[in-house]
Amino acid sequence: MMTSGGKYSTINNQQLQGSVPAVPDPPPVTVKFTDSNLQTFPPSQAHGKITGGSRPPRDADDSFSKPVSGGSSDEPQQGGWLQTFAVASYKPYFDVDTSDVLERIIDSLFPFRGTFNEKTSTNPDLYGPFWICTTLIFLAASMGTFVTYIAHKLKDQEWNYDINLVTWSAGLFYGYVTIVPLCLYVILKYFSVPAGLVQLFCLYGYSLFIFIPALCMSIVPLDIFRWVIAGVAGFMSATFVALNLRAHIKSAGEQWFFIVAGIFLLQLALSVVLKIYLFTVSV
Repeated sequence: MMTSGGKYSTINNQQLQGSVPAVPDPPPVTVKFTDSNLQTFPPSQAHGKITGGSRPPRDADDSFSKPVSGGSSDEPQQGGWLQTFAVASYKPYFDVDTSDVLERIIDSLFPFRGTFNEKTSTNPDLYGPFWICTTLIFLAASMGTFVTYIAHKLKDQEWNYDINLVTWSAGLFYGYVTIVPLCLYVILKYFSVPAGLVQLFCLYGYSLFIFIPALCMSIVPLDIFRWVIAGVAGFMSATFVALNLRAHIKSAGEQWFFIVAGIFLLQLALSVVLKIYLFTVSV
């Protein structure tokens, strides 16, 4: 300890003996939180599916599943007859998968059922008719070319490819499946018979599928066999169209029988034309 004279003095040890009084701990501080106003949301019930907030664009989903009354907000709105030239207006008629097309093809091979129109009334397609006609065109040209080539080679004759066979068959099949349903649609409208133009295109397009195996069997070099094949194919195709339209055309009154008979005979005439120009191979 320092004195007034600037000297240090010793501290008595006895005065330092004793215990240091304990300092009491401060009381614990309690923190209170007010109730939160946050809302709790229940979990979504759509497990394993894409929710509405993260759904993909409609082009990748099901935008073509049903005919739309109008275009999307990104597309310009077109009204009246201008919709005929819009590609979007034809998208619903190509909304079919492989199972749908196969089922409709099988129905066309059993013409006496007469249930094709009922099955396709809500979703007629143009995909199947287009590819059936396209297959018939190339098949008719290839089969005719193959048969004539073999016949010429067996007789050691010169062979030349006839390109007109492709153009002629294209005009025949595409023209028939377009013009005939269009004319029939006008006739049915005249008699106030309910009928859809796209549904008629669908019906006539699938009715031509039977001619695909008939064309394949036409390579047999027997003319009587080709006549039988063409006759059977024509009868099945005509029966398929007539029976599916009979129930609808009956509402036209007494004229329904003549309309159905005309449809049946016109389809038979098609098979005769195919036999003469496609099923007959001459060297």
